Amino acid sequence: MDVGLKRELEEKVRTGVRLTREDGIALYESDDLAWLGGLAHEVRTRLNGDVVHFNVNRHLNMTNVCTASCAYCSFQRKPGEKDAYTMRIEEAVKLAKAMQPENLTELHIVNGLHPNLPWRYYPRSLRELKAALPDVSLKAFTATEIHHFETISGLSASEILDELIDAGLESLTGGGAEIFDWEVRQHIVDHRTHWEDWSRIHRLAHEKGLKTPCTMLYGHIEEPRHRVDHVLRLRELQDETGGFQVFIPLRYQHDFVDMKDGKVRNRLQARTRMATGAEALKTFAVSRLLFDNVPHVKVFWVMHGVQTAQLALQHGADDMDGSVVEYKITHDADDFGTPNKLTREDLLDLIRDAGFRPVERNTRYEVLREYDGPDPARRDAPQPMRV
Repeated sequence: MDVGLKRELEEKVRTGVRLTREDGIALYESDDLAWLGGLAHEVRTRLNGDVVHFNVNRHLNMTNVCTASCAYCSFQRKPGEKDAYTMRIEEAVKLAKAMQPENLTELHIVNGLHPNLPWRYYPRSLRELKAALPDVSLKAFTATEIHHFETISGLSASEILDELIDAGLESLTGGGAEIFDWEVRQHIVDHRTHWEDWSRIHRLAHEKGLKTPCTMLYGHIEEPRHRVDHVLRLRELQDETGGFQVFIPLRYQHDFVDMKDGKVRNRLQARTRMATGAEALKTFAVSRLLFDNVPHVKVFWVMHGVQTAQLALQHGADDMDGSVVEYKITHDADDFGTPNKLTREDLLDLIRDAGFRPVERNTRYEVLREYDGPDPARRDAPQPMRV
């Protein structure tokens, strides 16, 4: 990158001038990752200091039966297919309650688009989960699922959200976003929820007082310009509603092996490769710099590996999600080597080892507990990048 352009971008970031589409593309074209990371780290430090947020959550997927066959997805199964499953609500409650001894604070619920489950299954499941775990926040359903509920119920998204909120819903999840640009989206997505409906549903959720995450699936057939476009669409919606709490870049996964039936369901695999660690860190840094109106950037360690996740904390991220337990959507796709679970103590160690101070939060980013940072008496204690 030209030295003059570097200085211009630094000045914009440091004086709070909003970066443009052209600026975002130029940042992706830079091969100076240390400079990019340092600039993004300045912004994350300005917003969040030396803190890394985390929560203790469980991901719960009540069914993998799905009418869609998205090109990148290894989780979905068709009705009657081997390994297709749909939980009884009682079974879902039992799984969720198994985490009670861990002081669980959040359930994260995402499902396939089941063709036969009745609409009432979904609010009833939230009511019974909330009754069993009254102190646990329910973060449930993608905008794609809400759109599906409109079809099977005949209700509007507004009516659906009202009923789900009454049943205990505290946040939507951020999934179903993938990449919004149709040039890419038409090749990767096999459902009918695109930018117009995804944004409509999150806008409605924000109007009803919900705070939600937003995501981007990167590292497949998209180009950097598509990532920039994706973030700028979300940034414009955030200007309008202020309802996004956190942005989560999700690394696309290869279907190395499906350990249950030996099939490769990922139809993109032959012409793609997973993003390298350097590409992942660049994506975090550029996203943090462009997304000037969202307070948090989260690294989902399951999709990045724990070491890349730690490095992402030096490249703009300030949240490391979460304790998880059995994240089937990714672990049905790969043999990437990430564990199914990190305990609270594991997360504390990882955050301190990266040189930061852990803060446990709830779904609304309210502080539950602050912990000591790295021991300053240790000669080998890591320190965050200096600003």
